[in-house]
Amino acid sequence: MSDDVMTPPHALVSGASIAGLSAAYWLRRTGWEVTVIERAPAFRDGGQNVDVRGVAREVLKRMGLFDAVKALNTTETGAVFVDGRGTVTAELPAGPEGATAELEILRGDFARAILDHLPPGVEIVYGDMVTGTTEDGDSVTVTTASGRVLRADLLVVAEGVRSATRDRIFGDLVDRRALGVNMVFGTIPRTAGDDDRWRWYSTVGGRQVHLRPDNHGTTRAILSYPRDEDLASLDRDQALARVRARYAGAGWEAARVLDGFDASEDVYVDHLTQIRMPTWHRGRVCLVGDAAWCVTPMGGGGASLALTSGYVLAACLSSADTEAALTAYERWMRPLVDSVQKLPPGVVRAAYPRTRLGLALRTLVVKALTSPLLAPLTARFTQVAGTDRPLPPIA
Repeated sequence: MSDDVMTPPHALVSGASIAGLSAAYWLRRTGWEVTVIERAPAFRDGGQNVDVRGVAREVLKRMGLFDAVKALNTTETGAVFVDGRGTVTAELPAGPEGATAELEILRGDFARAILDHLPPGVEIVYGDMVTGTTEDGDSVTVTTASGRVLRADLLVVAEGVRSATRDRIFGDLVDRRALGVNMVFGTIPRTAGDDDRWRWYSTVGGRQVHLRPDNHGTTRAILSYPRDEDLASLDRDQALARVRARYAGAGWEAARVLDGFDASEDVYVDHLTQIRMPTWHRGRVCLVGDAAWCVTPMGGGGASLALTSGYVLAACLSSADTEAALTAYERWMRPLVDSVQKLPPGVVRAAYPRTRLGLALRTLVVKALTSPLLAPLTARFTQVAGTDRPLPPIA
């Protein structure tokens, strides 16, 4: 009998949010040694609402996390459109797959739930980042900002929409499609006038204000408007100054949100950009989550796709050699991604009417779509990450 002990393969995961932690969880469960590198100095709490829909619900059940995530619900019970006085003008369909999902959770709470449930043996390194990669046949050598040199059998890039590692390795294969929409997210103090609904206000100039309850005693706010300028390229103070000028006279709760953002430590600015790529792997490097296919909040389902990608990647690797497994991973995931990335023509203009006439027409359309007759059809727009295909098995 041989005394040789087979060394388990080693995966290096860059990025410790939902996609990266899902990949780490499932790769470790299937026998890999796993090291996670995260550029932030510590785990990143906070963030806005995400939800778990479609096939991702089954992935969550297989992780044993369904009840834990449900218990971390944001407390949001539904979604309504309001006018400048805060009066409800329409209510979006409710239910497990409505605008407010059954599993509605803050990004940070979701990621922490996965982090706290990781199998023993996953190493997480904070405050470091990948700065270079060299492939040598069946392995990849990674250098980091701190001077580490790490050899891995697979590098999983889960760094998000602006992934620098993806850009270095895949170069001109990265197709960025800006949607022409800026969003500013932040946490602000809760007031007595806030309730348990997602309230959505639109005014002229395509300006939107969103207020959503959370389970931490605060309110999550979003300011969103169409504009080609990229606010994400500016520093925080510059971006907020531009947004304040843009929202002058916007009405409803806009002034409160702007003041809240000035004092908030949890502000994130985004210029919505889809990522489209002909392949999500090259050699011993593969992409998961937004780094591979950012669908943006306009498409929705980003967290569900991120969670699912970690499972599918590990399942495919459990039953095939690396090249065949990465090809199978892409083949299984791509229909889910494509169905979300294909936004209807004119969706930005329809979502962000700029004139009073456009607002009035949008209000009439929304009332019609949310009427008892059409509400079942409208509810389909929020059904993402759905598939009739079974998840690939873990060998």
